[in-house]
Amino acid sequence: MADPLRPLSFATLLQRFFAEHLTRHRSVSPRTVAAYRDTFRLLLLFAERRISKAPAAIALDDLDAPLVLAFLDHLEAERGNGARTRNARLTAIRSFLGYAAHHDLSALPAIQRTLAIPTKRFDRPMLGFLSRNDMQAVLNAPDARSWVGQRDRALLTTMYNTGARVSEIIGIRVGDLILDGAPCVHLHGKGRKQRTIPLWRGTATLLRAWMRRLDGPGTANGPLFPNRDGRAMTRSNVTQRLALWVQTAAVHQPHLLGRRISPHTIRHTTAMHLLQSGVDITVIALWLGHESPSTTHLYVEADLEMKERALGHLQPPNVTVPRYRPPDALMRFLQSL
Repeated sequence: MADPLRPLSFATLLQRFFAEHLTRHRSVSPRTVAAYRDTFRLLLLFAERRISKAPAAIALDDLDAPLVLAFLDHLEAERGNGARTRNARLTAIRSFLGYAAHHDLSALPAIQRTLAIPTKRFDRPMLGFLSRNDMQAVLNAPDARSWVGQRDRALLTTMYNTGARVSEIIGIRVGDLILDGAPCVHLHGKGRKQRTIPLWRGTATLLRAWMRRLDGPGTANGPLFPNRDGRAMTRSNVTQRLALWVQTAAVHQPHLLGRRISPHTIRHTTAMHLLQSGVDITVIALWLGHESPSTTHLYVEADLEMKERALGHLQPPNVTVPRYRPPDALMRFLQSL
């Protein structure tokens, strides 16, 4: 029988962290579990080389700040990971240590020093997005007379309409699409979060035509955008199809050839066009599934046209702004009230 006063081993804590804490208690998504799993596989292999201990023999005290810092440096220097990946790995380690701190008080000082490791700051690149003409050219590029072309036109139009992440797009099932009444689609987002996005009339028309062409449309759990084998498209499938249609659209929009356009570019484009149309930034945050509107503020920073309009309202300090004078007696009366 286990001694209730004896701290659990590192191996036991890690297994319970994945089997109970993440899966049962927090109900995190399979993608999060996979990302955390990969972090600890890399960390344990690194620790084995660094301190000459097999993963099963590692103690919680071994995961001290110097070891974790050396691991993070290893990720950048030897594996070529950027600051985003480094920070994501650190987040996984912090999550486990926060859990372990409740089960082994003797390791608390070492855990606190490791938890104090800061995330690394990095430069955010300027967001790339397409103009309305460029976006329309890409949407028109697929030949809807073929099965693949019709699927791709419906796929790209849905991506633009919803601003969905590529993982959300390939995760749409037939049963997630509502075309009766007010057309909409249910998206399954990050962290098991779901949201419903209304569909434009043109998008709904394309999807109705695609549903008639789709093999086995009665299967609610089937993918809305399958590959030729009937399985859901992959990220690489979507990226390759988009690249093909960008090349086709470049016949009429040659400047597209010199740009890197990914599925995430379409998401940025949706957000930017909503913003330029006067949609409130908090609504855009809900549309995109952002946890905080602060993330959406990046689109305001990237929109040069909005900045130019704001500049037009701002007079240089050395320019005398003429005082407003009512044009006639009635206006002067109203102004005096």
